[in-house]
Amino acid sequence: MSGIALTPAACNSCFIPSSYSYSSFQSHFHKFKTTRVSLHSPSFTTSDPYVLQLAETFEDSLPSSSSSNSTLLKLREASSQSLLSTPWPSRRDEPFRFTDVSFLRNSQIVPLSLPPNPSLLSSLSLHTDNPPYLTIVGGHLIQSMSKLSEFPKGVYVGTLSAMDPDLTARVLELISGFNGGDLFWSINGIAAPDVTVVYVPEGCRVENPIHFGYFSVEGSSKGSNETYVSNPRVVVVVEKGGELEIIEEFSGTQGSGESYWTNCALEVAIGEGAKLRHSYIQNESSAAAHIKWTSVRQESSSTYELTEVSTGGKLGRHNLHIQQLGPDTVTELSTLHLSVGDQTQDLHSQLVLDHPRGYSRQLHKCIVAHSKGQAVFDGNVKVNRYAQQTDAGQLTRSLLLEPRATVNVKPNLQIVADDVKCSHGAAISDLEETQLLYFQARGIDPKTARRVLTFAFGGEVIDKLPYSSIRERVRSQIKNLLDSPPNL
Repeated sequence: MSGIALTPAACNSCFIPSSYSYSSFQSHFHKFKTTRVSLHSPSFTTSDPYVLQLAETFEDSLPSSSSSNSTLLKLREASSQSLLSTPWPSRRDEPFRFTDVSFLRNSQIVPLSLPPNPSLLSSLSLHTDNPPYLTIVGGHLIQSMSKLSEFPKGVYVGTLSAMDPDLTARVLELISGFNGGDLFWSINGIAAPDVTVVYVPEGCRVENPIHFGYFSVEGSSKGSNETYVSNPRVVVVVEKGGELEIIEEFSGTQGSGESYWTNCALEVAIGEGAKLRHSYIQNESSAAAHIKWTSVRQESSSTYELTEVSTGGKLGRHNLHIQQLGPDTVTELSTLHLSVGDQTQDLHSQLVLDHPRGYSRQLHKCIVAHSKGQAVFDGNVKVNRYAQQTDAGQLTRSLLLEPRATVNVKPNLQIVADDVKCSHGAAISDLEETQLLYFQARGIDPKTARRVLTFAFGGEVIDKLPYSSIRERVRSQIKNLLDSPPNL
């Protein structure tokens, strides 16, 4: 078992006007393209030429209509400032010690067509049987393929660019304290064509879960050096006393072996006494890269519950950052990762508790069923000085089903307060022989017994997903992957 440590992330506040203007960012690009500038000059002391070139590629790909929205421009300004001092991560950087993203850098990054070509949309497998359902392709909300039900008065579901100015101001006020993450967060901030917004006013309860279906419709075939990339971004705001449930489901292209990169971000603000239940299902193509940032802020007496199942992608990485900003706040996190080929499934989570009587529980489970498979978990729970009477628990359990399968885990509690009840633990093993013998004693062959026990290992997490149709679909996906893993 190996450990990794989180390092403080680069800070870039979303949607906040920056002293560094977007026009200045563009001038840096122009200077870089047309002159041989020394990278030791003041403006390029820490700049990565590849990152600057990549950011310019994204900026050039955006539709001209998106440049007229002042709020989107502010997002890009804040992100561009961070990019100027953020290099592409390598295995020498502690947060990426066990996660190799060099294959993305070595590929030819191609932004998706914006807006997406309508001819590519007809093959999408939409799950609109339980509305409301939002179809997001390449970061674009496709209204014609979405199915929205009637919402309570004051609820807004739509794009940032189409939102009423007064409501826009309110949403920005509530998320203005967000601190950004790493390079990939900043790339999303520059390249997101628009932002999908869900706003729930004070005291409002939305009865049915809002289902986000994310799709990538362009990918490159095996042997190609091209990597198509999309940058969807979603903001969810639940005001004081409100209740909401959301489902995020990421699906790949029709060709299961096609290569592409989904670089997504979710920002969540939960008001005093409000509740948000969040399900996140990642089933990308087996050759894809999936990098996601989720940033959550919880006010006092609020509740946030996350259920995550991640099975797809050559690389699946989830950066999860949660701040408890008031007393009596509840955070519950449940995760299941599955690696059945030459895959890396990675969860980096950070939970910061700053106020009394906070409660948190984190359960992380992973199954590595291939000799080249890898799982990474870095879970950091920080209980600061004034977070007295905190009750925090963290547990990670891993199944390694092949001799050279790998897991690197680090459950991590940092406790400054002196009146707390906190625990953490880690367990890594193959299936227990006593369990296998129990099945064999009842006439069940070893292969079937191992399959049943492996499948049951993740049942605790899957059972928390909403709707029987979603649970059955996820169970079927996992069963198919375990029985017939992709040829990676």
